[in-house]
Amino acid sequence: MKRLAIYPGTFDPFTNGHLDVLERALTIFERVVVVLAENGKKRTLFSVNERRDMIETITASVSGANVEVLHGGLLAEYARSAGAAAIVRGVRQVKDFEYEFQMSLLNRHLNPDVTTVFLMPNVKYTYVASSIIREVALLGGDVSKFVHPYVLGMLKQKFEEQREQ
Repeated sequence: MKRLAIYPGTFDPFTNGHLDVLERALTIFERVVVVLAENGKKRTLFSVNERRDMIETITASVSGANVEVLHGGLLAEYARSAGAAAIVRGVRQVKDFEYEFQMSLLNRHLNPDVTTVFLMPNVKYTYVASSIIREVALLGGDVSKFVHPYVLGMLKQKFEEQREQ
């Protein structure tokens, strides 16, 4: 049985909601590869290396986690080359599902051997989005309940650097 899953996203920044979905995926799959996606429509706050660092740092403390973080291209092709059984996507609300459903059908067309698995985060993270976290943190709000302390430090550092420029 194939037990590898891919969890793609921009993860800018990686939130507790992302971690919750990753931990749920690890109860189903033996190994999860987090693939840092590039999205031409989005300008990220953190570089690929910074996002990789934050995810690797956070997942190192997850007991028994078998997680790898990579930077990828076309998801369906990466899934094929890695022999992945599934693509894991977190779904917080109906709006997310509509988009993710469309993407899953496209990925199935590109690679019929991979299945998309939708996982819902804990209810306390259903309204948490990276874009909201960035906005609240930029304006000096407390986001400590929604991100790992390491990510909180990276957010503070990033916004301090921007203010100094």
